[in-house]
Formats: sequence, C-alpha cells, structure tokens
Amino acid sequence: MPRHIVMLRGINLGPRNRIAMPALRVALEKAGFTAVATYVQSGNVVLTSRASADRVAATIARIIAKEFKLEIAVVARSREELAAVVRRNPLKAIASDPRLYQVSFFDRPLDASAVRRLQGAIVAPERLVVDGRHAYAWHPAGIARSKLWAGLAGRGLGVTATARNWTTVTSLLALADAKD
Repeated sequence: MPRHIVMLRGINLGPRNRIAMPALRVALEKAGFTAVATYVQSGNVVLTSRASADRVAATIARIIAKEFKLEIAVVARSREELAAVVRRNPLKAIASDPRLYQVSFFDRPLDASAVRRLQGAIVAPERLVVDGRHAYAWHPAGIARSKLWAGLAGRGLGVTATARNWTTVTSLLALADAKD
C-alpha cells in the first residue's frame, strides 16, 4: 500500500497550535490510516493510505480541525514524490550544512510573480531553485535574518506551504522506507 509523508505547518512552535504526536497518531489511526509514524515534534507524519497525497492532506486537515480544534495547513507527498525531491537536490554541490538547506513544499506551483518576489529577496551567497511544487533554498549565513526565508515562510505566496531542512527531508524518506 502507498506510503505518504505528511507535513503540518506551524505546530508545536511555542505555546500555540499544540498537538501531541501520540494523540495525533491515535486520531489518524482511528480515521483509518495505517502504519502511522511521527518524526520529531514539529508535525511530520509518515503513514499508509490508498488515497492520493492531496486527498490525504485534505483529510488530515479536517481531522485536526475536528479532533484538536485547530486550523492547520497540511501538505503531503507520496513516498515516490519525496524520493524525487531528494534525487533532484539541485544545490547539493554548495549546500554543505543540512540545517541551513531548506525545501519548501507547496500544494501547487507558485505563480511567476511569487517566484520573482522570492528571487528579489535573495542576498548573496543565498541560492534558490524553484521546481514545480518545491523550492530549494540555501541560507549559508543563517535562516533567522534571511529575507528569502521570510518570503518562503510567509503567507504571501498564494499557496499552502511548509518547509523542512534537508536533515528532516532525508529522515522522512528513510522513515517512509523503513520496514515495520
């Protein structure tokens, strides 16, 4: 049965939007998802479902609204889609610290004006590659003060988006590939 990687935006960061991962696993299993596993506390789930990744994301957003009374953006990828993101890795020649290398996941491709705004926020030596429903961003001087990161993390992109650092991206793929 197909594996999916589900990423929740903005949970368990400070006092807002708190969801305990054990409670989330129980809610998802109760809804019929199988082989549910979570990775760290920031809203990363790997599970099995016959539904498409987009349908999985929509279903989980509804479950979170009902069970936890939170409106949380959810983005999902199939195991194959995430594997393609990892294989693509367009900045592998320069992204030497996986904590400063981020992949943003979008529910649909960015429009041209959003891409131009992001490109305008780049401060050398930052790099950005937008590829369909993903953006790879290298922040060698750090993420906290990056205007590019602020643009990627903001809600002004016109899409549902969430980002993970390269360590998390590859760890989620490994979790999806793990045998029970």
